Amino acid sequence: MQASSTDYVALSYRSDLRLLFLRWKRPASPAEHRAGYQAALQLAQKEQAGRWLVDLRSRGLADPNDLQWVLRDFRSDFQAALPTTTRRLAYLTTPYHADILRPRLSELDSLADTGTDIRVFTEEMPAQQWLQTGQ
Repeated sequence: MQASSTDYVALSYRSDLRLLFLRWKRPASPAEHRAGYQAALQLAQKEQAGRWLVDLRSRGLADPNDLQWVLRDFRSDFQAALPTTTRRLAYLTTPYHADILRPRLSELDSLADTGTDIRVFTEEMPAQQWLQTGQ
């Protein structure tokens, strides 16, 4: 298992599951938010890992501008770094935050067609199942 950690994010890749885990440890500044995603992308490119579980439960939701950055700029980088892999991001949140994030994603993501699916989950096992099987 590949892993790295800072005071705000823990990254790991499970080769047995073929999943990259990006677990936020605390609220992050915009700079930390971008650095965390970029570090995860470096690990993902090394492992050819297009399926990510992004755990937001300890962090909470990103600022809408940071979410927009993920959906537009980062997702373009994600596609360029892993053009031949299935790309899925599963956001793991609290139920309260899921009710906020789902409509934000629908609103901000309506025009994007980058070949990267994003879904919101409140339980880890269904998120992992979707990442692995698409169901």
